[in-house]
Amino acid sequence: MDISELLTHVDHTLLSPTATWEDIRQVLDDGIRYRTASVCIPPSFVALASRYAGLRVPICTVIGFPNGYATTAAKVFEASDAIANGADEVDMVVDLGWVKDRRWDDILREIRLVKDACGEKILKVIVETCLLSEAEKIDLCKLVSDSGADFIKTSTGFSTAGATREDVALFKQYAAPHLKIKAAGGIATLADAEDFLTLGADRLGTSRVVRLVKALPSP
Repeated sequence: MDISELLTHVDHTLLSPTATWEDIRQVLDDGIRYRTASVCIPPSFVALASRYAGLRVPICTVIGFPNGYATTAAKVFEASDAIANGADEVDMVVDLGWVKDRRWDDILREIRLVKDACGEKILKVIVETCLLSEAEKIDLCKLVSDSGADFIKTSTGFSTAGATREDVALFKQYAAPHLKIKAAGGIATLADAEDFLTLGADRLGTSRVVRLVKALPSP
């Protein structure tokens, strides 16, 4: 795959709790230069990042992150606040305790309320595959497909493991055709990135791909 095409699928990500504005600005500059799909940053930087970047790169942020157990009202507020501050995309974490309790109606209601708060902006639902059984992953593929969300996302990158090829293939098999897939965490090489896209991912959440591209020899 052409490198420039690959980069259009990358959410260039910096979610370190110690990230400074200078760090965020560098990620924004890289996202603009390499024309990534978005730049994914902490909510507290969204307003400043939006003013800095303007329309040059979409701004993505996270809510209910990374554990997913904030209340529904808190997640709805976070989403509304992020959009008001200039976010173009929101990645929310589901309540994994609710998944284990099979509280599917509560999860579906929560996602729909967060999507309502996002309006026409993109919503991605993080399900943290490394903590789920295969049956739970399949159930969530079907639930997120019915929720109005735009993407199902494998991982936060802050738990015990990130995306796997097997999980992306499973999502592709069980999610509805309209639901897009984001693989995140553990994408260490350009070959990894291309593999995930070939398997059916539409987006890649990664802090490494742009660094790898920057390190390539000039043509």
